[in-house]
Amino acid sequence: MKAIILAAGEGKRLGYLTKDRPKCMVNLFGKSLLQRQIEIFHLCDIFDISVVTGYKNEIINLPGITYFKNPKFNTTNMVETLFCARNKLSGSVIISYGDIIYESTILKKLIESIDDITVVVDLYWKKYWKMRFTNILDDAESLVIDEEGFIQDIGRKVTSLDDICGQYIGLMKFQNNGIIDLKKTYDNAKKNSIKLNPLNPNLPFNKSYMTDLLQTMIKSNLKIRAIPVRNGWLELDSIHDYDLYNKMYDDNSLSELIKLET
Repeated sequence: MKAIILAAGEGKRLGYLTKDRPKCMVNLFGKSLLQRQIEIFHLCDIFDISVVTGYKNEIINLPGITYFKNPKFNTTNMVETLFCARNKLSGSVIISYGDIIYESTILKKLIESIDDITVVVDLYWKKYWKMRFTNILDDAESLVIDEEGFIQDIGRKVTSLDDICGQYIGLMKFQNNGIIDLKKTYDNAKKNSIKLNPLNPNLPFNKSYMTDLLQTMIKSNLKIRAIPVRNGWLELDSIHDYDLYNKMYDDNSLSELIKLET
């Protein structure tokens, strides 16, 4: 089992917190986001860990990690960042965004999944989003799960809660044929993107989101299993997030969202 952490981004919405460091190295409750992720991977016996860096990559120097760099981090998005670590896409691979932290129980559920493609989904997202946004639909995206537990739609901007069963948290696993299908979908889309991006016609290929890639795989009739969770994770995306989490930490209410582990 391998892990790839996508940590190329600057995190402009974090303002002064990322003036001198990448988003993944922002300190939260005494440790950087990246350090917390690595500790959870180690706790779950995953030690083959790669980090794809970009913005201020020289700041990221944790030991025992394989590093890749996205030299075009300013003009690309998550899909291109992932494929900077293409030679690690074999066997069973967990892929994680670099701006999240999560409980080991969530990671263990993902590890135990036998499906070729598995994505973690928060069913209790409304409670969390209401803490972070005035209008929860401002940042929410579509996520429809069928009766068998497979994702049917992901990543669209929506105007109704009817299209949201949960929210994608930025944590997934590919293995077996899922790895083959991931590479094939990416390669075919890139090859055919000269005139129009097959992943998202509204964006240039290099700006494609991970949910664009996942939705394209769904449209190709590939099965993507949803692993449902009920909170147990945090995303650090803004100064408001940072202030909210620290306030909850100080008043001992953070356990409403996540149980921190050491």
